[in-house]
Amino acid sequence: MHTIDLKNFNIRTDLIIDEDYYKNSSSNNYINSNKVGNVVIEEINITKDMCKLFNKKEGIYKTIIFDDVTDKNNYKEVEKVFIDTLKKTLKEINIKDSSSALIVGLGDSLGPKVIDNILVTRHLFNIGEVEEGYRSTTSFKPGVTGSTGIETQEVISSIVEVVKPDFLIVIDALASSSIDRLNKTIQITTSGINPGSGIGNNRKELSTETLGIKVIAIGIPTVVDATTIVNDTFTYMLKQLSYKIDNINNNKLKLAPNSIINYKEHNNSLTKEEKEKVLGMIGTLNEEEFKNLIYEVLVPINSNLMVTPKEVDFVIEKLSLLVSSGINKTLHKQFNPTN
Repeated sequence: MHTIDLKNFNIRTDLIIDEDYYKNSSSNNYINSNKVGNVVIEEINITKDMCKLFNKKEGIYKTIIFDDVTDKNNYKEVEKVFIDTLKKTLKEINIKDSSSALIVGLGDSLGPKVIDNILVTRHLFNIGEVEEGYRSTTSFKPGVTGSTGIETQEVISSIVEVVKPDFLIVIDALASSSIDRLNKTIQITTSGINPGSGIGNNRKELSTETLGIKVIAIGIPTVVDATTIVNDTFTYMLKQLSYKIDNINNNKLKLAPNSIINYKEHNNSLTKEEKEKVLGMIGTLNEEEFKNLIYEVLVPINSNLMVTPKEVDFVIEKLSLLVSSGINKTLHKQFNPTN
């Protein structure tokens, strides 16, 4: 049988919950998970000893998982969880109510849109007294290196040197190795971020180590690569087939149209022989081997494209408002959207 040798194989992901060890049952002791309404929050503190296991830098990671923010009720629920989680993170790294903040929106979509709705107050503090309940905040949109010719980290480092904020909040779009995560996950971490990582174009990182101040990175996955899409499609196909086999005698399902059958959470119970019968030799591959095969096919012909959902503009608008509103309400106790 053909042996796939892909030493550099790497499904694009910036999310800790996508990492293999995180999804392994062995990691359960490290993860604190709870649910608020329909929103799931998973927290983990990666220490130096855990970095190799989880393939992530040392730091606090909090992941907010939800279904939809285009619905008004869901939006409010996710926003409240986001605010509570961000407040908790600030407290955990000893950020005081009086600490000044620099908020940076990376990229050319999500980050800048968040910055458009951030309440900035530093100039008011410089010219006089400000009502109690507000802190000094500054915001900035550095653009992308391809347009400016300047490394984002160099720009931010210069601003930090001049403005001297106590901490930095940086927002960026991320990549995921699961189509289910797209626009449905918010990751908050104290480990920093690499601008451009969402499209596999890593620049110099923004972190406590490189900037000398505490950094909180807020990321939302908006893109996946073609390898992920093909792999997930085959996974769903096998789930659907397994679902139909397991429910072959269910008369109610025989009358139900395919469009309303939800097989997504069904446990794929197909045997190796059944998979081989459906997919031939490909059906004998395990998940990792199958991903490697897709990657091997697509990469040489430059077809492992980075893809985003067709409704991304509408969803990004909602998500950017949620994040900006959440940051404003977290940083300013007296914040009112109408003031």
